[in-house]
Amino acid sequence: MGKTSLLRKDNSEQNLLGGSKASSNGSGGGGGSGVDGDSGSSDSGSSKGGSSVSRQKDPHGEASALLFMKIFIHLLKSNIGTGFLGLPLAVKNAGLLVGPVSLLAIGVLTVHCMDILLNCASHLTQRLQRSLVNYEETTMYSLETCPNPWLRTHSVWGRYVVSFLLIVTQLGFCIVYFMFMADNLQQIMEEAHFTSDVCEPRQNLVMTPVLDARFYMVTILPFLILLVLIQNPQVLYIFSTLATITTLGSLSLIFMYLIQELPRHSNLPLVAHWKTFLLFFGTAIFTFEGVGMVLPLKSQMKSPQQFPAVLYVGMSCVIFLYICLGTLGYMKFGSNTQASITLNLPNCWLYQSVKLMYSVGIFFTYALQFHIPAEIIVPFVVSRVSENWALFVDLTVRTALVCLTCFSAVLIPRLDLVISLVGSVSSSALALIIPPLLEIATFYSENMSCVTIAKDIMISILGLLGCVFGTYQALYEMTLQAHFSMANSTRLHT
Repeated sequence: MGKTSLLRKDNSEQNLLGGSKASSNGSGGGGGSGVDGDSGSSDSGSSKGGSSVSRQKDPHGEASALLFMKIFIHLLKSNIGTGFLGLPLAVKNAGLLVGPVSLLAIGVLTVHCMDILLNCASHLTQRLQRSLVNYEETTMYSLETCPNPWLRTHSVWGRYVVSFLLIVTQLGFCIVYFMFMADNLQQIMEEAHFTSDVCEPRQNLVMTPVLDARFYMVTILPFLILLVLIQNPQVLYIFSTLATITTLGSLSLIFMYLIQELPRHSNLPLVAHWKTFLLFFGTAIFTFEGVGMVLPLKSQMKSPQQFPAVLYVGMSCVIFLYICLGTLGYMKFGSNTQASITLNLPNCWLYQSVKLMYSVGIFFTYALQFHIPAEIIVPFVVSRVSENWALFVDLTVRTALVCLTCFSAVLIPRLDLVISLVGSVSSSALALIIPPLLEIATFYSENMSCVTIAKDIMISILGLLGCVFGTYQALYEMTLQAHFSMANSTRLHT
């Protein structure tokens, strides 16, 4: 019973696309019937000629183009979140030269691993004659078909591991969202009384807040609890649309500011210290948030064979935006670069509204990111109680998960370190370590070349090293921060 309930998340990622899925299915059905009807009439009589066929095919083509564009936007949106705004600090941690080059390298490796995941799912679909629509299924069935008998016997644990990593990653995103909204709301409220109409560069980033950022986290908590209790896919799609609009509007204004009067920092280091580079790795891999959405997005395509084109074009745009924002942001603000670039924006009403808009977008995105771990955990817990208690337990578990993300943010109020930690621990495993190993498990019995095996092993080792050392450095920095905070508290009390 427990095993079945834990594996109920077959299509939870697809539910996030509920609105687009319903519309694409509807348009696809209409297009298909139009074509069939037209072919029937051509058999019965050719008086209408080819013009009727073309008139019927045009709407079908337009619907396919709209679906193509919708999937493309979903791919962009799934990779542009709070980690995106932390890239200037990541480039600072790596160096003005090493940062952009490393972002490009990590981006190419991540896209390659996404392609590996797609190839494994496609191969297993043909071999097993069943559609694989998520990361967990692909992992389980890949282990079921590998040559090693022990892995075949314990293949379901592959699914459990990926599900656990997805839960950690998605809840990590939610923790970061709490911090991001609290930091930006704190700055907006603390500076409201001397916010001006003139947008001049921020001169002083050091301020003594009246209210701690933790206060804003706790203030946001009840509203997010109410938000996650909404489980209607159509409503989630509306939230997704609102988040997209506010995010795109905010990013446009941020880029406009970055390219205005870009200063020349001749003293910015091209190569940073290796310890801070480990923090860069965690932030960079955290930013590539969309690896878990690749298979669900592909399943929405009317022609799945076209999805690699969407993936390459979309991820090329994402990598380009990453490098531009990280490099321009660091060049603009130099040593004053903050954990989120929004905290560096001028103290004027225009850019205060940018922070507010982006925070609103993150607020609605929280529900979308929260939906994935909730769809894994909630059914598993609800299956343990009687039907009379099912609704109460459902709402209680969702509330408890939101409170968990809030209290985790309260305990570790350092946005940059949490981003690096989540990226190093779980995102690196999902994006770099597991996909190459799945390729070996899936294709090893089919005369896989030694070059491909060596390449996959090297990528996995690279991801593992980044995971271990990045996690160590993030935890070490958190320990220093905790000791520093305790020392300050003791000094103030004395």
